[in-house]
Amino acid sequence: MKKLALVAALSLAATSAFAGGMAEPVMEPAVVEASTSSSAGGIVVPLLLLLVVAAAASN
Repeated sequence: MKKLALVAALSLAATSAFAGGMAEPVMEPAVVEASTSSSAGGIVVPLLLLLVVAAAASN
């Protein structure tokens, strides 16, 4: 009877260890942040306004 209880306990312990199996690790893709610099956009607008004012003043 003791052998039967021991076999039952070992079989339960062995099956629970492999219940989930091996799964492939899931890697999340790396987040790449693109750096955009629009410093030219801040300079172009005032220069165009200055040209428009200069053209209007010359008339």
